[in-house]
Amino acid sequence: MQKKKYGFTVITQPPLSQYLGPWFKGISGQKSAKRLAREKDLTGELIKQLPKHDFFLQNFSPEITNWLPWYWNGYKQTTRYTYRLPDFSNLDRTWDKFETKIRTDIRKSQKNEVSLELDARLEDFLPLRKKTFQRQGLNATVSDRILRRLDHACQERACRKIIIAKGNDGQSHAGAYLVWNNHTVWYLMGGGDPGLRRSGATSAVLWEAIKFCSEQNKIFDFEGSMHEPIERFFRAFGAQQVPFFQITKARTGWLSLVLSITGKSH
Repeated sequence: MQKKKYGFTVITQPPLSQYLGPWFKGISGQKSAKRLAREKDLTGELIKQLPKHDFFLQNFSPEITNWLPWYWNGYKQTTRYTYRLPDFSNLDRTWDKFETKIRTDIRKSQKNEVSLELDARLEDFLPLRKKTFQRQGLNATVSDRILRRLDHACQERACRKIIIAKGNDGQSHAGAYLVWNNHTVWYLMGGGDPGLRRSGATSAVLWEAIKFCSEQNKIFDFEGSMHEPIERFFRAFGAQQVPFFQITKARTGWLSLVLSITGKSH
């Protein structure tokens, strides 16, 4: 995605797109030497065709493990991490890998008579998402208008699910927005009521999301996070730490510094 930021032309990622990067068709079965040579040639051609820009930033999919052609073309790499649950052959074993606090929170939600709405509406999820940003004193990074467009597109393709935890008074406690393709379910967005954080609902919602992922026989990707409190929470589900590459290039060193200070990412 190309956009203007502070007067500079920036190539980055569309809103809510955790991963991008090149996809090479028809080379996965090739011998290693031939495949890597082909990746090098194709990447070089791709870079030549990029629109003129002042700054480039993209997070590559964890499946992309070779960024060397980008290095040869002057790009830099930062290793970032997500957390994934790749194996649901035994849900009891998955449960046993949860840290005690997560299991306690899930049981607490049941004790508090928190029920789960498994096919909730976007309009019920949006207030929970907004409250999460308000609690942190932040503005929402993506507008409701864009989220409605996204939701409509996902519904048309039958690739989204919204789970909301509610108390016996009907009040929404927490929610999760899931999307998926043929092999992975992503925890795209979450939200919760700050006044009801002690109910255990967030852990209960994610446990339900994990069970849904198990039924689909897909990988569950928590989508991050590099923020320490969030990382700690995701890690507590027994998920595996998975690295991915953030690839950047700035026309000048001072431009890279300016964008890093003002918020260079998408």
